[in-house]
Parts: sequence; structure tokens; C-alpha cells
Amino acid sequence: MLSSTFCHILGVSEKTEQALWSAGMHSWSSCLPTTGVKLKPSTRDSWGQQIQESVNHQENLSPDYFAGKLPSKELWRLYHDFQQVAAFLDIETTGLFGGDITTIALYDGVSIKHYVNGVNLHEFPNDILNYRLLITYNGKSFDIPFIETFFKIRIPQAHIDLRYPLKSLGLQGGLKGCEKQLGINRDELNDVNGYDAVLLWNEYKKKGNNAVLDTLLAYNIQDAIVLHTLMVHTHNEKIKTTPFAKAYTLRKPVLPEIPFKADFNIVRRVRMGSFGY
Repeated sequence: MLSSTFCHILGVSEKTEQALWSAGMHSWSSCLPTTGVKLKPSTRDSWGQQIQESVNHQENLSPDYFAGKLPSKELWRLYHDFQQVAAFLDIETTGLFGGDITTIALYDGVSIKHYVNGVNLHEFPNDILNYRLLITYNGKSFDIPFIETFFKIRIPQAHIDLRYPLKSLGLQGGLKGCEKQLGINRDELNDVNGYDAVLLWNEYKKKGNNAVLDTLLAYNIQDAIVLHTLMVHTHNEKIKTTPFAKAYTLRKPVLPEIPFKADFNIVRRVRMGSFGY
């Protein structure tokens, strides 16, 4: 998708990009039209240089270059070209800001990593450096600032927050609401929510029952891996309006099996506060 993108170039608005596409300019290798598209002389003069910079950063797998130049609503375009350095991220916490991170799920489209407070959570700040593009739902407002505050680190990677492009496609109501509108079924986890995740963590800390932790981790990991499906859906819906949709359409991903078993009976019991042993 990036090879057909021009609105990151200085002097090119989204409207101008549409005009370039209409004039038959569908890739960076195309020649600038001499008529029909209004460009400032400075933009025409620097065109070759800016295109070469774009090619270099694309080849060097540097999504942050484009993230700093694209309009925020067009950040979804990063995914197609930078899938191999991307990770889907979701965190669970003890509450709003000021609380603790309890678990983190990280999925790169191939492997799942999970982190648990008091076990291996300290490994996360180093592991996240392996990725150059992060994909979340509501991570701009919640996950990323929470992580930065909790670990006292900076997360400088390029970031696609799917909440906003999904909303522009008419999908909202939180992550679970978007899933339901797309017919995504979570089976045992269908009715589990963020508050349940807090209850599960509190119960695990009190009793140390691994089945409780497994249910929490299954929920957290499901939140992370479903982002892959939502990212591909977003990408494919967005490119439908472009003249090169067929060239960039992505296949619907096959999600991995979650390595932990969720038990909704456990969720029901912690909700009732009657978890007995």
C-alpha cells in the first residue's frame, strides 16, 4: 500500500493524492503527470528526493518514518508493508491509571508471548524492542501510556490504534462490540470483560490457583490475537475505494490456538465472590 501512497510527501494533501491516482499515478515508480495535477514548484523539485527517501525507509523496514508524515487517519496503511516487524498488543491491569499491569499479551502473527506480574513481566520492556510497529485497540489512550508509566520507559514505535479506523468504518462499542458486529465468536470468553479480568487477577493473587490465571491469560491473549483479524479487515475495507484494491488485498488470517484454557465457570464464581476450594 505504501508504494501507492503520496500523502506523506511534503506538499501533497489527501485531495492531491486522489488527483494523482485519478491521473493514473499508482506507484512511486510512476512519472509525475505534467498537467492536470496542481503541485507547488518546490514539491515537484523535491519529488525525486522524497520518493527515494520513501523507498529507502520502506526497504529498511522503518515504519516510524512514515508514521511521522502520514495523516493520523491513514496510519492503517503501514500494516501491509511492515507486517514482519509488527506486533499486536494488549494489557490487563488492576484498574485505571495508577494501578498495576497484571498480564500482557503480544502476538506477531506467528508466535504468542505472554507476561505475568511477579513471573516474567520484567522481560517485556526488552522484548518489545524487537518490533517496530505496534497495533492495539484504544492503545493510544490506554495501553501505551499505561505501559510507559508503569515501566518508566518510552514506547517510540510506530503505532496503529484500530479504534479510530474501525470507527470510521462504522464499527464501535469497544473491542468486543466491533467483534460482535463482524460475527467473531469467542466461545467460552464471549461474555468476559475487563472487569472480570481484574476479579480473576485478584482471585489468583489470593489463592494462587493456576486455572484462574489460565482463564485470565486466555482472555488477554484473545484480545491480542483478534487484533490481527480486525487489522486485516480494516486494511481491506479501506483500500476498496482505491484504484489498486486487488493488488493489496490481504487474506483473512487464521488465528492460532490459545495455549491456555478458559473456564467460564471460574469467571461466574469470581463474579459471585463465592470461589471455594
